[in-house]
Amino acid sequence: MLKTTIAQLMQSSQVKFGTSGARGLVNDMSDQVCYAYTMGFIQYLEKTQQLVQEPEQSVAKIALAGDLRSSTPRILNACARAILDSGYQVINAGLIPTPAVALYGLRHHCPAIMVTGSHIPDDRNGIKFYKLAGEILKEDELIITTQQITLLNEYFDKQGQFSDHNNYLPDVDPTALNDYKSRYLGLFPENAFAGKKIGVYQHSGVARDIIPELLEKLGAKVMNLAYADHFIPVDTEAVRDEDIKLAKEWAFEYQLDAIVSTDGDADRPLISDETGEWLRGDIVGFLCAEYLQIDHIVTPVSSNSCVEQSGFFVDVKRTKIGSPYVIEAMNHYLEEHYAAVAGYEANGGFLLATPIRKNNFLLTALPTRDAIVVLLTLLHSSVENKLSLSQLSARLPQRYTYSDRIKNFPTKKSQQLIEKYTSGNDAENKALFEADFPLLGRINTMNTVDGLRLTFENENIIHFRPSGNAPELRCYSESDSIERAKKINHTALQSLVSL
Repeated sequence: MLKTTIAQLMQSSQVKFGTSGARGLVNDMSDQVCYAYTMGFIQYLEKTQQLVQEPEQSVAKIALAGDLRSSTPRILNACARAILDSGYQVINAGLIPTPAVALYGLRHHCPAIMVTGSHIPDDRNGIKFYKLAGEILKEDELIITTQQITLLNEYFDKQGQFSDHNNYLPDVDPTALNDYKSRYLGLFPENAFAGKKIGVYQHSGVARDIIPELLEKLGAKVMNLAYADHFIPVDTEAVRDEDIKLAKEWAFEYQLDAIVSTDGDADRPLISDETGEWLRGDIVGFLCAEYLQIDHIVTPVSSNSCVEQSGFFVDVKRTKIGSPYVIEAMNHYLEEHYAAVAGYEANGGFLLATPIRKNNFLLTALPTRDAIVVLLTLLHSSVENKLSLSQLSARLPQRYTYSDRIKNFPTKKSQQLIEKYTSGNDAENKALFEADFPLLGRINTMNTVDGLRLTFENENIIHFRPSGNAPELRCYSESDSIERAKKINHTALQSLVSL
């Protein structure tokens, strides 16, 4: 028998809470580790009285879903066994988008678990936890890490895998997926996309079959593209060069009005205009909020500054990067009883905090990242305004953002880098950075809300930040042209590598 806390397990296994859920290398995410994390979450739910037994149920239920990674079925099985061993019912929602299982939890008043590594490579995976009100926040994580778990030795072999090799997952319940699809089929008029020819970049995204179905039911002609039989880590904040090239080729060859896609678990959108130019996530998040007529918007510090410059929103709140911080800020709005509140991230994921009535349909709140709402609202906004997607985005204040990253950059090294330029007084910090990065210009302001964000006297912006999900250093840039945004981003990373 082994007794351990989740905090101790985080250190011994190197599977840790990141920006969005627990993440780690697949080799480290043994059955034992995933079982323990799920047990810790369940114990937290029990202590906070968030396992509700409905009158028609013999026991409380917990919904479970996953993405299309090769390791996901095994991890789902480990989570299912933990739920059953705790005395609760497993609702197997299947391999569906993260926002779909989150919606199920909200509608059916039950917690939910999503096995996904989102956009990170296939050698990694993760587990996202949803309490009754939605995804867990940082304060919830702290309590979960204190939970003490008892692990029976006879359950696991020396590698931490189940010794019995049994399947603990029940048959798939299609309710979550059906509810999610109905949500968007109800939002738009019949044949809303008639006359539109849309490419769907399917790759290995869990929504790759759902998106074409929705588009066709809404009247669009669909061209399915690049269905993959292996996992492809599509990152909507750092689109791969091959995906940039493919989109332009597809748009030209098939004469498409747009190309749509998502990351692995469909909580981050990817959409191109008619030329095959992928639109930035913080731009599509803005356009989605505009379509839904949001009054009060929350977005991380890394998002494009056009959100303030546009004057469209009554108020804008900036946060640290990560959906838990966006949700926390949205909750502050809700405490003040604001009517139309939403958030979006630089990756394009859209979070709806309040119900919205649009097109004579009540779109219920879904306060977790969602990709489908962004893809469909932009397409319908294009139809309503009789504008192409490039024209739709061209109406915004012309500030351009770009992001890139250095892979295999240890988190500790990232932290040391930021500390180097923030440990002195303001003048010393600026002088040191300007000496190391002379090609970027003179600094006006330094922001350390999340990482190191620098605004220069020429109004360019550079933002360094360690990834919360992988050993990577991300670099965000903003300028008055996309070419300049790319140039200063590359300059910053090249200067950093040469230090």
